Amino acid sequence: MKLPILNNPIPCSRADSLASLGNGDARPLPMTVREMRARGWDEADVVFVTGDAYIDHPSFAMAILGRVLEGAGFRVAIVSQPDWRSCDAWRQFGRPRLFFAISAGNMDSMINHYTANRKVRNSDAYSPGGRIGLRPDRATLAYCQRAREAYKGVPIIAGGVEASLRRLAHYDYWSDKVRRSILLDCRADLLAYGMGEDSITEIARRLAAGETVRDLRDMRGIAYAMGASESPPADALVIPSFEQVRDDKWSFAEATKLIHNETNPYNARRLVQWHDRQAVVVNPPAFPVSQAAMDKIYGLSYTRRPHPTYTEPIPAFAMIKDSVTIMRGCFGGCTFCSITAHQGRIIQSRSQDSVVSELRQMTEDQGFTGVVSDLGGPTANMYQMQCSRPEVEAVCRRQSCVHPTICRLLGTDHGPLIQLMREARQTPGIKKVLVASGIRMDLARRSPEYMQELVRHHVGGRLKVAPEHTDPQVLDAMRKPSVGDFEQFSEVFEAESAKAGKDQYLVPYFIASHPGSDLNAMIDLAVFLKRHGYRPDQVQDFIPAPFDVATAMYYTGLDPFTKQPVYVARHLRDRKLQRALMQFFKPENYFEVREALRQAGRQDLIGDGCDSLIPAQPPREAIAARRDDANGRFRGEYVHAVADGKKKKGKRKESRNKPGPGYRPRS
Repeated sequence: MKLPILNNPIPCSRADSLASLGNGDARPLPMTVREMRARGWDEADVVFVTGDAYIDHPSFAMAILGRVLEGAGFRVAIVSQPDWRSCDAWRQFGRPRLFFAISAGNMDSMINHYTANRKVRNSDAYSPGGRIGLRPDRATLAYCQRAREAYKGVPIIAGGVEASLRRLAHYDYWSDKVRRSILLDCRADLLAYGMGEDSITEIARRLAAGETVRDLRDMRGIAYAMGASESPPADALVIPSFEQVRDDKWSFAEATKLIHNETNPYNARRLVQWHDRQAVVVNPPAFPVSQAAMDKIYGLSYTRRPHPTYTEPIPAFAMIKDSVTIMRGCFGGCTFCSITAHQGRIIQSRSQDSVVSELRQMTEDQGFTGVVSDLGGPTANMYQMQCSRPEVEAVCRRQSCVHPTICRLLGTDHGPLIQLMREARQTPGIKKVLVASGIRMDLARRSPEYMQELVRHHVGGRLKVAPEHTDPQVLDAMRKPSVGDFEQFSEVFEAESAKAGKDQYLVPYFIASHPGSDLNAMIDLAVFLKRHGYRPDQVQDFIPAPFDVATAMYYTGLDPFTKQPVYVARHLRDRKLQRALMQFFKPENYFEVREALRQAGRQDLIGDGCDSLIPAQPPREAIAARRDDANGRFRGEYVHAVADGKKKKGKRKESRNKPGPGYRPRS
């Protein structure tokens, strides 16, 4: 089978294909048959199934993709958080004319469900009332299976973060094993990875024109599984097979390197990974959308509210409802972050007119307080930053534009962003515009004018930043700048705050248990925190997300690009000690911190001196916390109780594998 080579320059018509979208209907997309009938529809072209509550706001994927399809003239119905135990919800709108679009939601369902300790989370920010259990583990698999059962022959298109990051063989932290491509388990016809507006629109248009899903295998941003009798494209780069990466960690690391080297849409090659006799093919990424297309996408008719059928608040909406997205993508390339893998390394920005237009629309809402909670995106200060040499960008395979040093070809002008910030806060009806997205501190320090603008007008008392660690080797494994960048940024921030007469401070975020971070590195971080007076309320514990470079380090113990060994805190006990060190000041962590210091030979930090992390004697609160923990573990039961020793006849013993009402990680 021979497919056309996709490494051609981006056609102008293709880049602006989304700019011709219509505005659509101001009502939310239908979630019930009654709503569908009210629009005069007798069927839906596309049934969009999502693991999140349906919020018609441009910060949520189902809203953007649904509105984009609507703007292109298609009828879209939403099935939100359906009961996956039957396919009834998939049948409620009847047979889709074109396809089912399947997404687990804004997050990978396993990260949504479980903590870094593999414990069930207490809440789900994307569900009404924050309730858990409204979506299954590995939701993409269950949703695709039910779609197949509901209507045979209807094309199934999987997408979203979960599908994107699992499109090839990957390490799964929750089952602690390498799993094969999600395509082979969910049996979707196609997988659209990355940001999907252009892909989902092209799929709908081509299927409506009479093409089959097999005809769509030439599309960018698409992955698909071939039959056992089919031969993969001749121009593809073959990476280590599923069997190789499952059985050999060096091969897993090598596959990770090859995959991440093929993420620049301007030079990426098609990838093939064999799974036994079946090949999974991943076409090059879709090209970035143009500014005109971005403006059109975010200018569609969103209600900016949850669907009116919800009676409980949705935590994620409360957090994001008054925010405005100004760009997407990130060229930071942090190894623990999935943003670059999903949104791409090339920054795609909206025009200033588009952003201000959205702000004006927000002021018309009677419930709007006048405070914009965030003006940003994945990174607050990469707006309109691009490579200054497109011909070099077209051949570049660098993983990060800012690590180990900022590329000399990277345009780092903050001028357009400063102008946008000024226009935003001068918009009638806007009282305050905050910046809550992550700030790339090494870039921000290059612009004193930006720092002044940010500190004087766009900080609400606290500014969250992410230095992540202090150890040089750990920071190098993360692809983050040195802690000196944070210290210099902090000095400028404090100076500008003092000039403005404002009492403002930074809230730094750090990560525990990241590959490369051992007890000595975490002790140095704890000492740094004490010297600077930082007491983190929350601890970020590294979670090995599928596809990430840091996850490959965690699983293999190797840096995928150098094949050099990397220390990994693999056991839960080791991870617990690292978390405790980051909150050494809490009495309940006393014994864990003391054990960590003892193991590292740093008893010099135990004592009553000003340089010590913990006192020589445990505080009463620490002893009480240990006693409460022990009582909670045993609950007073020291033997197994047998309810009835008599064996009852005539009653069949129930299977121990009978599924319960909850959910747990499954292999």
